[in-house]
Amino acid sequence: MGRTVVVLGGGISGLAASYHLSRAPCPPKVVLVESSERLGGWIRSVRGPNGAIFELGPRGIRPAGALGAQTLLLVSELGLDSEVLPVRGDHPAAQNRFLYVGGALHALPTGLRGLLRPSPPFSKPLFWAGLRELTTPRGKDPDETVHSFAQRRLGPEVASLAMDSLCRGVFAGNSRELSIRSCFPSLFQAEQTHRSILLGLLLGSGRTPQPDSALIRQALAERWSQWSLRGGLEMLPQALETHLTSRGVSVLRGQPVCGLSLQAEGRWKVSLRDSSLEADHVISAIPASVLSELLPAEAAPLARALSAITAVSVAVVNLQYRGAHLPVQVMLGGSWLQTLEASGCVLSQELFQQRAQEAAATQLGLKEMPSHCLVHLHKTKNQLKWRQSHDRTVEWPKEYPGRSRKQAPSILHVPGCQLLRCRDRDHLGAVSEQPRSSAESRVGVASSTFSTFPLF
Repeated sequence: MGRTVVVLGGGISGLAASYHLSRAPCPPKVVLVESSERLGGWIRSVRGPNGAIFELGPRGIRPAGALGAQTLLLVSELGLDSEVLPVRGDHPAAQNRFLYVGGALHALPTGLRGLLRPSPPFSKPLFWAGLRELTTPRGKDPDETVHSFAQRRLGPEVASLAMDSLCRGVFAGNSRELSIRSCFPSLFQAEQTHRSILLGLLLGSGRTPQPDSALIRQALAERWSQWSLRGGLEMLPQALETHLTSRGVSVLRGQPVCGLSLQAEGRWKVSLRDSSLEADHVISAIPASVLSELLPAEAAPLARALSAITAVSVAVVNLQYRGAHLPVQVMLGGSWLQTLEASGCVLSQELFQQRAQEAAATQLGLKEMPSHCLVHLHKTKNQLKWRQSHDRTVEWPKEYPGRSRKQAPSILHVPGCQLLRCRDRDHLGAVSEQPRSSAESRVGVASSTFSTFPLF
């Protein structure tokens, strides 16, 4: 009998894992289990009354590096090339970056001239931060926080202003808690390999070449900074679902998993609400805390490790203004929303809309009332899975009653909100797919996203 793999979770991670499994040379039987009635997880696109697309979750994907190339290859394999809407390198949205500091927006310096002169909010030219980075010795710790890493190599201003803002926008997290090794592995590896971030980025990692396709070559030639899809990013999970169905993958919607148990022959029993499945392997693409509650007693050490992975709530507010103004997407809360929740404050749509409009008025000068507003709260779903030392491998117990090491259960947990890629036909990896804060064109209308943490 062929192998059976059950994938838990129908978000983008579970969909992509099922996709790569179904395309293996000798594909197993794949069953995708989703607790809700829709697939796609955080990715959700809604069309407004005038035809504009509003994203209730992620709104763009970066094409950089091998991971970005693998994602573009996936898009091509799904036949979505003609639907891609890129932000090219010569677009103002790709060239202009701003920091809101001290009640004012500051354009980040670009080009050599910008690095050689003082540019607020930085007190000194960023050239000196680069010189400091080139002369700083390699760190000796196996991991450290993003803030500590940036402060050691680039100085306190870059750490507190630039890197802290980046962590808020990408991870909705605190740079003083997040792991440099997990959040920014390319920077960590550059220091380890070449002693310097700048030298490492200049010389490259020396790893295997990235995949090639017409879309990948176009992205490189046009220096894309980000891309989306014409009908919104939800086109991606929709295309994956269609492909999986055509490849014989069983997709079960509205089937929450009630528990996982080990059978005598070493297989898994996946208990659903009204039935059960048996599997040789299980891939989990559900939140770590949820998986920890499903594991059997034999996996208690793993369950404890998973339950320690914290998560935060993130509200996404889409505001549309009449006239020539850009539709605005604001992300609120994140790591700092926990304080508001602990105080007993009611997290209402009205509260988030009010805070988003205040931010748009203060930071972008949009004083009038929006013509359309959509609020969506991702309740404790954005896992802070990148805390310091998170990259340590969590192993199952080495011995099982009545089982040899060969019969050890096989389960792979994929952190939520990630887009899987295939390193080869036997291994799965992941590429971050968090919301970013640069603009893109969509359905003929440019949109602007900015993150404001903390707002409360």
